[in-house]
This record gives sequence, structure tokens and C-alpha cells, in this order.
Amino acid sequence: MTSNTSTPLSYKDAGVDIVAGDALVERIKPLAKKTMREGVMAGIGGFGALFEVPKRYKEPVLVSGTDGVGTKLKLAFEWNMHDTVGIDLVGMSVNDVLVQGAEPLFFLDYFACGKLDVDTAAAVVGGIATGCELSGCALIGGETAEMPGMYPAGEYDLAGFCVGAVEKSKILTGQSVKPGDVVLGLASHGVHSNGFSLVRKCIERAGADLPATLDGMPFKQAIMKPTRLYVKNVLATLAKHPVKALAHITGGGLLENIPRVLPDGTAAHLKQGSWPQTELFAWLQKTAGIDDIEMNRTFNNGIGMVVVMAAEEAAACAATLRELGETVYEIGAIGERGAGEAVVVS
Repeated sequence: MTSNTSTPLSYKDAGVDIVAGDALVERIKPLAKKTMREGVMAGIGGFGALFEVPKRYKEPVLVSGTDGVGTKLKLAFEWNMHDTVGIDLVGMSVNDVLVQGAEPLFFLDYFACGKLDVDTAAAVVGGIATGCELSGCALIGGETAEMPGMYPAGEYDLAGFCVGAVEKSKILTGQSVKPGDVVLGLASHGVHSNGFSLVRKCIERAGADLPATLDGMPFKQAIMKPTRLYVKNVLATLAKHPVKALAHITGGGLLENIPRVLPDGTAAHLKQGSWPQTELFAWLQKTAGIDDIEMNRTFNNGIGMVVVMAAEEAAACAATLRELGETVYEIGAIGERGAGEAVVVS
């Protein structure tokens, strides 16, 4: 038995294509350039990305967030739809940072695969750049990791990291929320990026009996519609109105996320039917055969961001949000908690 130990082995022979990686960076640079904003000192290409906190902040507090896209990626692979999952990646982090009242400043992404497909990776990063641009957030760095044997052919994973800033005196903590305050809901764009393990089970259960369209869109487009980016509209609203709390409705739905911004002893009483159920969520509920409680615990169910403020401020706040392009519903009010749940839908 002979050995080939004398035959030279290159990194490419081992499955890592440095040329493809370089080609991707060149494709990414103009996309990242479109996201540049005040504060960026050095972006794509260096070992570290430099950012100076804008001098208009007197006492800046940094707020960070990190997240992924979850099993929605499995449908992206299966349906070859890669151009919007990057928006989801950005949305998951920037909307979270926004909840503290912070302006997202910069974003970094991590893209990992077994074998780099430059076109696919460029489509994904193009979505990330779009999400950053729509959120006023600079894409100033990231990592592309090609790791042979770690991922099946055609698959990849995504993670993102966002840093924002808020004036110390304007941090939203939710501690001033009290009974009588109004709960507004901002409409979502669909499932966003949570609950996709159940979405995929519903698709599997339906088999060939899938609806052609949902909410006026082809079925796959409706399922994959990216996370709504609330940043610019909500920041503009915060500048005009004394909002007390925000909640990004992600994994755990309305029932698990709203309590995260409520003081002890308070509860959100949401009114069933105060916002419409879309065809998409109606199809998911019917196909899964689950009750309203499970729907509100698994999905955003049509409400992607919750805004809490004093009752006398609610109408003006809702009007501003609508003028900016949000679809707004008054979905409930804050009450005493007592011995019950922190969120009650009735």
C-alpha cells in the first residue's frame, strides 16, 4: 500500500477556495458602501471596524443585540430564495436594540458554509445591506467562513450583531408603565423569523394542497416575506411622543414578549379581534390545528412591535406612526396583574 504524502496539498484541495472568498468581498464592498453613515471611520477589509459615537450624544449608552434567522433558512435552501433572509437577520437585532430607545449604529454579520457559492452569498449579504440601509445602520464588517464538512452542500448559517446608542436620560425601561396606559400594535409583514419549525411542519402536513396565494402574494413569497424594520418610523415617533415602552414580538409571540417590558404587578389586557388575522396566519392556525393561545405564544400573529404610552398620548402617537407608514391598531390596555397571567387576550 503506497502513500501519497509526497503530493502537495493546497488549501483549495482541502475544500477552501480563497479566490472565491476574495471575489465575494469585492461583490460586498459596493453594497456595504451604500450603508455608510456618520461615525464610520473604517469599514470592510480591515481586521477591525472602527466607529465613533456621534458627538450629538451627551451621555451615550451603547445597546447591543445579536441573533440569527433560525430554521427559516431551511426554506431558503429548499426554495432557492436567498435575497431576503439577510433583511431578517438585520431586523432581528435592530428591532431588539430599538426597544430600549436606541438608534442602531453599526452591524456585523457572520456567514458560514461548507463550500462558498459566491452568487448565493452575495444575495444573502445584499439582503443584509438592504436591511442596514433601511435601518440607517452601517454594515461595517463581518466574517465569511468556508468550513468543508461542517454544512451540507447548498446550506449555510447566518448570525448578526448590532450596536446602537441611546441618550442615557432617554433609555426606555418600561418602569413608568401603569394601569390605564394604552397598548398599540404595529402590523407585522407576516411570520418574520420566528416559529418556522411549526411553519415547516404545516407545509409538510399540507403536502400538495398548498394555497396558491396568501394575502395577495404567491404562497412562497408570503411565507418568506422579511421582517418589518420598524427603526426609522419608531425613532421619529419617539422624538415627538413620550412612549413608555416598546416590545419586539419575536419567539414566544405576544404572550412572552410583552411581559419583558412591564413592571411587576401590571398586566397587558389585549382585546381579541382588535387587529385582523391575515390569510397567512389563518392558514397556519387551521393547518396546525392550534388554539388562539398557542398562536399568540408561537407567532407574532400579525403584530410585530408593541408600543405602550399614557392614554392621553395614544391617539396622537398612533397618528404619527400612521403618517410615517405604519399600520397601527389599539389592541389593549395595561391593568393590575393580580394572580393572573402577565398578558391576557380576551
